[in-house]
Amino acid sequence: MDLAGKKIILGLTGGVACYKAAELTRLLSKAGASVQVVMTEAATHFISAVTMQALSSKTVYTDQWDPRIANNMPHIDLSRDADAIVIAPCSADFLFKIAHGACDDLLSTLCVARPIQLPLLVAPAMNVEMWQNPATQRNAAQAKADGVTLFGPDAGEQACGETGMGRMLEPEQLLEEIVAAFQPKLLSGKHVLLTAGPTFEPIDPVRGITNLSSGKMGFAIARAAREAGAQVTLVAGPTPLSTPYGVQRIDVQTAQQMHDAVMAHVDKQDIFIAVAAVADWRVANASEQKLKKNTQGDTPQLHLTQNPDILAAVASLPNRPYCVGFAAESENLTQYGEEKRLKKRVPLLVGNIGHQTFGKEDNELMLFDDNGHTILPHANKRQLARTLIAELARRI
Repeated sequence: MDLAGKKIILGLTGGVACYKAAELTRLLSKAGASVQVVMTEAATHFISAVTMQALSSKTVYTDQWDPRIANNMPHIDLSRDADAIVIAPCSADFLFKIAHGACDDLLSTLCVARPIQLPLLVAPAMNVEMWQNPATQRNAAQAKADGVTLFGPDAGEQACGETGMGRMLEPEQLLEEIVAAFQPKLLSGKHVLLTAGPTFEPIDPVRGITNLSSGKMGFAIARAAREAGAQVTLVAGPTPLSTPYGVQRIDVQTAQQMHDAVMAHVDKQDIFIAVAAVADWRVANASEQKLKKNTQGDTPQLHLTQNPDILAAVASLPNRPYCVGFAAESENLTQYGEEKRLKKRVPLLVGNIGHQTFGKEDNELMLFDDNGHTILPHANKRQLARTLIAELARRI
C-alpha cells in the first residue's frame, strides 16, 4: 500500500466539492493511510461530520475549543505526529487565509501552527470567475511562494452550471498527487520520453499481428518518473490502461506510428526508456478488405517486412538522450540481454522473461550495464518501477 503508516490530516472547507472528500477519505484509507478529518463550519453545510467520521473511523474535529484534547489545543496537537495536511476542497476564502496566515478557526490555525517541514497540500475548488480573480491568483502565488503545494484546479463543468478552470481534481487524481508528494524528486526538472504496451500490425481491417504485452510495466515507469519530478511523455500502443495522472499520453497502433511519434518528441528529452514490446515485422501486403476463407481451403500468403528499430534510431542520434532499453526473452536472458545492449549501444538495458510477466502485476528485472548485470528482486511492478527510476537517477 502506497501510504502505509502515513498519518494524513484531511481538511474540508466550504464548497460543494466536499462530496469528493468522502471518496478521497476512502481511497486514502485503502492506500494504508490513517486519516484525521478536520472541518470548517462552512464545510458542515455541504457534508456532515458523521459521514466523515464513518469513513475515516476517527472523531472529526470542527471546533478550535474542542475539550476532547486534554490541553484544549487541537491546533497544536493534531499536527505534531502527522505526515501531511491536505486541504480538499480548499475554497477561495480559505486560500486567502493560507496566503495571509489568518487564524480564525481550527483548520486555519492548525495550518499556521504546523511544523514548517510538514507538507501542506491544497486542492482548490471554486467557481471559474473566483479562480481567475486577480486576488485569488495573488493568493495562490503567495501560497506557492511560501512552500504550499497546489493540486489543480482542473477545468470542466461546475456545480453552478458554468464551465472553466476551478474544479477540484477527482479523488483518484488527488490520491496520485498525495502519493507522489512522498516520493523523492530524483528526476526533478528532467524530461522523460518512454514507450509502453504492444504494437498491432494489421493483416486486414479486423486482424493483425500483436503480442501479449499489457503495458503495465511501462505505465508504472511513467508514473514513477512523474512521481520523481520529471515531465513525462508516454507513447502507448493499444492498451486499455488509464493514463497516469500528470503524464502526457500519445496513442499509436503500429510500430511505424510509434517510431514516428518518438522521433517527433525526442528533441530536448533527457531520458528515453523503450519499454514497449514492438513488433519486429509488419505485413507488407496487408489487405484493405477483410480476408475471406474459400471452399478450396486456400490460405493467404503474408509477406513480412522489418519494422524500424526505435531504440537504435534514438541511440544513434548525435544529441541523444540517456537511453534505456528493455528486453523480453523466453530463454538465456543473461546472454541475450547483454548482447542486445551492446548491439543497440545503450548504457542501460532492462531484461525480463517476457512470457512469464506479460499482463501480471509483479515482475523481476535484470539490469545490464558496463559493470555487468544486477537483479532487482521480485516485487510488484509499481515498486519495481520506483526502484528502476532510482537506479536510473543514480546513473545520470
